[in-house]
Amino acid sequence: MGRGDSSAPLREDSPAVARALPVRLRVNGVLRELRLDARVTLLDALRERLGLTGTKKGCDQGACGACTVLADGRRVLSCLTLAVTCEDRDITTIEGLGSEGAPHPVQRAFIACDAFQCGFCTPGQILSAVALLAEGRAGSDAEIREFMSGNICRCGAYPNIVAAIRAAAGEAGRAGV
Repeated sequence: MGRGDSSAPLREDSPAVARALPVRLRVNGVLRELRLDARVTLLDALRERLGLTGTKKGCDQGACGACTVLADGRRVLSCLTLAVTCEDRDITTIEGLGSEGAPHPVQRAFIACDAFQCGFCTPGQILSAVALLAEGRAGSDAEIREFMSGNICRCGAYPNIVAAIRAAAGEAGRAGV
């Protein structure tokens, strides 16, 4: 195994284990207790330690939005957020948004409006859309585009993404949300 291989087991006397901190993360409603180096990002903790691979690692610089998750209902870029700063916060990933038999209204709208092509950016797009709707920022297509501008779709499905958000906003309005 190479020096940079993160899957290599850590020896108990290694410096990384000595620096590890106990971290309690509440992810998708489940409290998880981990020991993490203080420098571990929320993205890496979710993907590598908790096996929640729906959150994507895109640019690893906070520029693409593929790693977007919700922390207490607000959008965060998990590649720029240290996991230790997320204690006592409710973290929601795409895996915790809906269920197989009952998808979230935004998930249903993305399917109905064909708002994805390759699907790589879709989890971050959906979580950003959920937050945008909760913030009441779906007043116009221009407003939707502005508040979704931190999420890049390399396939160019933007018109369908806007249509999906508009459809989900309409569904929420009809439901009295």
